[in-house]
Amino acid sequence: MSVLVNKNSKVIVQGFTGSEGTFHAEQMIEYGTNVVGGVTPGKGGQKHLNKPVFNTVSDAVEQTGADVSIIFVPPAFAADAIMEAADAGIKVIITITEGIPVADMVKAADYIKDRDCRLVGPNCPGVITPGEAKVGIMPGFVFKKGKVGIVSKSGTLTYEAADQVVKQGLGITTAIGIGGDPIIGTTTKEAVELLMNDEETECIVMIGEIGGQLEADAAKWVKENGNKKPVIGFIAGETAPAGRTMGHAGAIVGGSEDTAQAKKKILKENGIHVVDSPAEIGLKVAEVLNS
Repeated sequence: MSVLVNKNSKVIVQGFTGSEGTFHAEQMIEYGTNVVGGVTPGKGGQKHLNKPVFNTVSDAVEQTGADVSIIFVPPAFAADAIMEAADAGIKVIITITEGIPVADMVKAADYIKDRDCRLVGPNCPGVITPGEAKVGIMPGFVFKKGKVGIVSKSGTLTYEAADQVVKQGLGITTAIGIGGDPIIGTTTKEAVELLMNDEETECIVMIGEIGGQLEADAAKWVKENGNKKPVIGFIAGETAPAGRTMGHAGAIVGGSEDTAQAKKKILKENGIHVVDSPAEIGLKVAEVLNS
């Protein structure tokens, strides 16, 4: 079992022939991901990286049976790319693009909510199920197969957590980078829920940051559902001044519950094993699993 992507996923790349799309598609193919083609309007019928290029997502789905899409489309057109993928029947839409206007994302989120698909991102590193599929921009060599799931708002901290878990002789089931924008598809709670329901995942690492309620919502859900699996939590941004956007567009402290200290308190109250530094994640995972 894995969540969202696996060896059977048929992946297309939107923005396939652009520099970002090309570079990361190459890495994904090299990793062993089943990339079946890509989409660049106006270039349909061509070959790129030895894969077919299509004008539209629906053409790609029709001819390849694609069920996962990764989006490297420039910010001004990315929301349209998300809606096009949803319309064409793509089940998992992973959006890497950073800087999509919030008004565009409001429209896209509303458009896809009644469709049978799941959006991950935008402004995220993607999703990886080690040894099966890497649909994103993460360094694949860091991730080894195992029994720990990762949910993270931060790309860099996703890789850091995975590296530490692997160095403890443990590995990863699936790592999900949800992105740090104000409006994202899959929330922390939804990603945690996917991993809670995954038979192979025995422990979850949840990496959050200042701003918003996502981590608090996830922690409360974990407790309400009986703390079935141990969750290790880390909140980035402890030293950030209130009211200042730090790094991610969604990382802005609006109220007293948005601070790192307040979030850590809520996590602890709901049975999450909280660490104060990202350097402690791997050790805490090993400690919790070995107890």
